[in-house]
Amino acid sequence: MKVLIVDDTRLARQELKTLLKPHTDIVEIREANSVDSALAALAENFPDLLLLDIQMPGGSGFDLLEQLDQTPAVVFTTAYDHYAVKAFDANALDYLVKPIDPQRLTQALTRVRQRLQNQHTAPEPTPARLTAKSQVFIRDGDQCWFVALEDIDLIEAAGNYVQVSFRQQRAILNRSLNALEERLAPTLFYRANRSCLVNLQRIKNIEPWVNEGYLLTLRDGQQVEVSRRQARQLRSQLSL
Repeated sequence: MKVLIVDDTRLARQELKTLLKPHTDIVEIREANSVDSALAALAENFPDLLLLDIQMPGGSGFDLLEQLDQTPAVVFTTAYDHYAVKAFDANALDYLVKPIDPQRLTQALTRVRQRLQNQHTAPEPTPARLTAKSQVFIRDGDQCWFVALEDIDLIEAAGNYVQVSFRQQRAILNRSLNALEERLAPTLFYRANRSCLVNLQRIKNIEPWVNEGYLLTLRDGQQVEVSRRQARQLRSQLSL
């Protein structure tokens, strides 16, 4: 397991390194003291686990996650317990309050190991593509979530933004539909029409529709029209 510790306090980073020493499956521990240095470290060598402080000069832990297209397993390490409920609503992998208890850290690492074991191990189609098991960070105002791509039902264009539907939730992101489509595996997300990307694994029912198109009903009950041109491509992609 490769670990990146992000904390602006040197003593806090040293304490975490000391607590991690007994865990022999950790083969690499790197440090960053700010959002900028963390982004550089992530670009250089992507870790399995991010031990992330929240309040730091020049940008918070939330600011860091918002800039990532893909996130490793994240365990927050902070002196402020109120962020857990307000920002993540129990979606974070774990949340450790300083001073960190060694037993709680061990429990968090156990969760990380389980996550890594369950992740898709096949190589991605290209380095830029995200797989169904890829974990992404979504932030809409004060609401934040960690979401696996396979749990996203639908991505819809909304002017210069997109609306992402997942787990009965909806979030608005400052991204374009075309930019997101380039990051998503075409075997998972399908361009149903000019304004919608549909998760093929979340389709519950397909029925004929007007102008030789289709009407898709998703597991969450949403319905999406597929244009005639895209219907031909969908048949070709899904047929035996």
